[in-house]
Amino acid sequence: MKTSLAFLVLLLGCGGAAQPQAVRKPNIIFILADDLGYGELGCYGQKKILTPRIDKMATEGLRFTNAYAGNAVCAPSRCSLMTGLHQGHAHVRDNRTYGVEGQTPLPASTVTIAKLLQSAGYATGATGKWGLGGPGTEGDPNKQGFDLFYGYNCQGHAHNHYPFYLWRNDKRVPVPGNDGTWKGKTFSHDLFEKEALDFVQANKDKPFFLYVPFTVPHVAIQVPEDSMEPYKDWEEKPYWGDKGYLPHPRPRAGHAAMITRMDRSVGRILDLVAKLGLEDNTIVVFSSDNGSIDAAGGHDLAFFQGNGPLRGQKGQLYEGGIRVPLIARWPGKIKPGTTSDAAVAFWDVLPTLCDVAEIAKPGAIDGVSFASTLLGGAAPVRDYLYWEFPSYGGQQAVRMGKWKGIRTDLGKGMTPTQLYDLEADLGETKNVAAENRDVLARIEKIMAENHRRSALFPIPALDGAGK
Repeated sequence: MKTSLAFLVLLLGCGGAAQPQAVRKPNIIFILADDLGYGELGCYGQKKILTPRIDKMATEGLRFTNAYAGNAVCAPSRCSLMTGLHQGHAHVRDNRTYGVEGQTPLPASTVTIAKLLQSAGYATGATGKWGLGGPGTEGDPNKQGFDLFYGYNCQGHAHNHYPFYLWRNDKRVPVPGNDGTWKGKTFSHDLFEKEALDFVQANKDKPFFLYVPFTVPHVAIQVPEDSMEPYKDWEEKPYWGDKGYLPHPRPRAGHAAMITRMDRSVGRILDLVAKLGLEDNTIVVFSSDNGSIDAAGGHDLAFFQGNGPLRGQKGQLYEGGIRVPLIARWPGKIKPGTTSDAAVAFWDVLPTLCDVAEIAKPGAIDGVSFASTLLGGAAPVRDYLYWEFPSYGGQQAVRMGKWKGIRTDLGKGMTPTQLYDLEADLGETKNVAAENRDVLARIEKIMAENHRRSALFPIPALDGAGK
């Protein structure tokens, strides 16, 4: 009956009239920060960094407290986001350079959320950092469902926010005024903001999916001077480049300013959506691809408490490496000022957005839709979340209810599984494996069942028992 009524309304609207708002599918904007820690926004407890627009977004929408990235570093995390697959099944499971420029490409057969929405009639655009296949490969964003791509195709190229060039689809576009040093004339983040705004403006009369994977606050620490003004009185020690990446004279202020500038961009996107009268038909989601990192590029994690009370950092499957901010705003649909402790992860985004767009979900995915949670309903029904990561020593992790199991140093062989009670010990300080052998056995069974061998990203200690 619902389909028949929609079809009738559509017929009545023909003859040159614009498509009725009631029939039009909702717009989707997904904004992704790069290496933003769980504790680096005011709405998640940050005291030093100014993030007024994202904090306001949280008061106007839903804030998740148990949301997880796809993995602890860029490329595999984004693979899980795009494909709905956890890291035991995903094609990309680590950062790895492929060819002259780019990372391990997604195969041509990959089903991505962009392809699904594109097939459903959405205009699809991405601006920022891709990292799932270099120019001309099968993983090129234009071959993975995006009508428009603008930005860094390669994450190595993105280590300088003042680049010589960026990509617009298959064309290399020069960026004026940059000489490859730590300070140039054209800040790439500002170009991504402009491109996002232009995309919304250009597609305001039809359903669109805009993916905005910003490159900040990933090091190198670089930002225009005007964004550093609020932090001008901080005590600083110059960073001379001895821990990788480009140097910066005021790294604390620089890091904070990068986040504040991104916050301003989020606000400008929200403002344009409102100005165009699209608010009630647009869901905006904000998150980060993994946790914050210490020392690299001069970043001072302890000064900001960037991962909040969590243990670990980027590159680790402890909570600090994978638990991330997740905020969703949709006026009239998502109740303002709400929070959810539902355990959700990046591989849940694909089925969730399929439900939002009212399109069929692919069968062979690991994700579970949390669309009901967004609208004030129940949390998704699931038994566990699973990660694996061949780098940083080799790791494997499971979240099962309040329990967190993690193996580290798998490069040395099958190491003991640590067990933490996250309700009692959010900081993962007390290993309670010895006292909870039955829980440990269930988690280790999940680990064995969810690891599928990968020729590209092997974990020898697991491959003997994996499927």
